[in-house]
Amino acid sequence: MKLLTTLAILFTSLTMFAASQPNLASIPLKDIKGKDTSLKDYQGKVLLVVNVASKCGYTPQYSSLEATHRKYADKGFAVLGFPCNDFGSQEPGSNEEIQTFCKTKYDVTFPLFDKLHVKGPEQHPLYASLTGKDSPYPGDVKWNFGKFLIGRDGKILARWDSKAKPDSKEVTDAIEAALASK
Repeated sequence: MKLLTTLAILFTSLTMFAASQPNLASIPLKDIKGKDTSLKDYQGKVLLVVNVASKCGYTPQYSSLEATHRKYADKGFAVLGFPCNDFGSQEPGSNEEIQTFCKTKYDVTFPLFDKLHVKGPEQHPLYASLTGKDSPYPGDVKWNFGKFLIGRDGKILARWDSKAKPDSKEVTDAIEAALASK
């Protein structure tokens, strides 16, 4: 009887936790060209959401982000890049300049979005949800190239800081596990 009670409590807790996660798909966004969009366009896919910058020591991660995007794209995966100038003013360019830089320097094909704030009083609602108190990984993004893995169901599965390379075993193992979940 104790086992059944414990299992019921655990199931209820997990259900409540899953329900408390924010609905990321409903948050309005703009793509890099200023067109209205949202993560609804990516429902059913595994996503790696990354705040990116063109003049950062981690900027070379664009190469491994692109390689990871291409490696898993046919399996229902996408990298989504969100330019951000919140850290050391390392993304000063316009959306057009950012897009040109990413394409010419790193041949980026993964979706890029409108420059936004990931922290502070102007924090975008997407990042408020990713980092807020109801997130499984709360707390401010500390620097450029922070990464969030989002499952096919729209739930936040993992979070890594700037140092985690997109093609590292830790990140790719998590991506592959998320892709294997239906």
